[in-house]
Amino acid sequence: MVEILLMKFPMQSVYTWYRHTLRNPKYRMWIVAGTLVYLLSPLDIAPDVFPIVGQIDDFAVLAIFVSEVSGLLFDAMKSRKPNPNEASPGQQTVDVDAVSVD
Repeated sequence: MVEILLMKFPMQSVYTWYRHTLRNPKYRMWIVAGTLVYLLSPLDIAPDVFPIVGQIDDFAVLAIFVSEVSGLLFDAMKSRKPNPNEASPGQQTVDVDAVSVD
C-alpha cells in the first residue's frame, strides 16, 4: 500500500514548489524555519530509529536546502558586485583630446 502511494506521489512537483517558495522573499523565512524544524525534529517521513533509511530523507532535504540557499546567496553576491567597466558614483570619466609633443 505504501509503495503504491509513493509511486503516485509527484516528488518533482514538491521540489518545484519548495524551490519557488524559497525564492519568494515573502515566504523565505518560513521555509527556512520549517526546514530546520523538520531536520531537527524526531518526527520524519522515515523515522531516524531505522539506521540508514531514517537518515536518507534528512540528507535529501538537507541537500536540497543547502543547494537552494547557496544558489540564492550566490545570486545575491553576483548582483551586488560592481561592474568594473562602469564608473562608481564618486568617479567621473573625463574625455581629453590628445596632443602630440613634437
